[in-house]
Amino acid sequence: MTRPPGTPDAAGPAVYVLGVDSGGSGLRVALGRAGLPGPDATTLCAEPVRTGPGGIDAGHLLDQLLPAARELLDRAAGPPAGGRPAGEVAALAIGAAGMATLGDRLRSELPGALADALGVRRLALAADAVTAYAGAVGQRPGAVVAGGTGMIALGTDLMEWHRADGWGHLLGDSGGGAWIGRAGLDAAMRAHDGRRGGSPALLDRVRAVFGPAEALPGLLYPRSDRPAVLASFAPEVAACAGADPVAAGILRQAAGHIAEAAAAVCPTSAGPGFEDGEVGEVALTGGLFKMGEPLIAPLREELARLLPGARVIPAAGDPLTGALRIAQALAAGDLRLPLHPTMLFVPQESGSGPRDASSVRDEPRTG
Repeated sequence: MTRPPGTPDAAGPAVYVLGVDSGGSGLRVALGRAGLPGPDATTLCAEPVRTGPGGIDAGHLLDQLLPAARELLDRAAGPPAGGRPAGEVAALAIGAAGMATLGDRLRSELPGALADALGVRRLALAADAVTAYAGAVGQRPGAVVAGGTGMIALGTDLMEWHRADGWGHLLGDSGGGAWIGRAGLDAAMRAHDGRRGGSPALLDRVRAVFGPAEALPGLLYPRSDRPAVLASFAPEVAACAGADPVAAGILRQAAGHIAEAAAAVCPTSAGPGFEDGEVGEVALTGGLFKMGEPLIAPLREELARLLPGARVIPAAGDPLTGALRIAQALAAGDLRLPLHPTMLFVPQESGSGPRDASSVRDEPRTG
């Protein structure tokens, strides 16, 4: 019987895959067996990878990833032999925040460094939205909305990627946590001033959370983490929405923005994997949707209006799960998600399966 690349031989050493998720809360690493679902073990490096003038710092990422990977491999396969961990690393996939725009150093430095240090020959470097997609939907056509402080929607018909929003709190991220928090603070300040559109309920929450309303600009504007501070008020908006029409209206507007982004990227015509006229699944992932029904209920209504027939599903897994799934697919020679020079980059020598980057547009469609 012919085994796919990366499948273990019963008489040989164990064959592993590694998935990595690099974001604002640090670097997470998952170890799995080639050909088997799910992680065997995970670990967290709590220091976020630095970003500098040259983009994401490849050296800083390696300084955290390599010890973590060796620890996981040693734990699973025994102590290293000849300077390398026991067992073969068939494939490794890294999803990183900022990969699409700040990942040049990662794409140029990591393939050689990981081949030297871990013997990795099959490597994928992905934007975190792509690993969020793989974790939420797998390798099926559809769309994922990743909502947290910001908001981005990503979809694919398995031929190319389509992106909407994710442009940051000054240019977009409409409907995300910072957007909701800012709208709530605006409504509170309107109530403070006696202007139309104000919410006394939200003004009470501002005073409880931040102190006197007139002191809020001095607390907010000097902060370098303003999006996170804005987003911290979003749960207060959700908590008020049941009794306060202004807060409920903010969440309805947010739901409209999120649904518009999903509709812009979700495949709705015939393509690989679904019937003519069928609509892809829409998965929701990220902390934003932990607000529950005050946001989810109007979002389902908006999605039903803009994407009739689409099935809204909870995410099957998180971005770390998605990175591990991409590594598993690479190891098996079965990566069906579309390659892209910055969204999902697989070095040529890594073996990209039946497709290559020439089948993908240079830039994802936006809207």
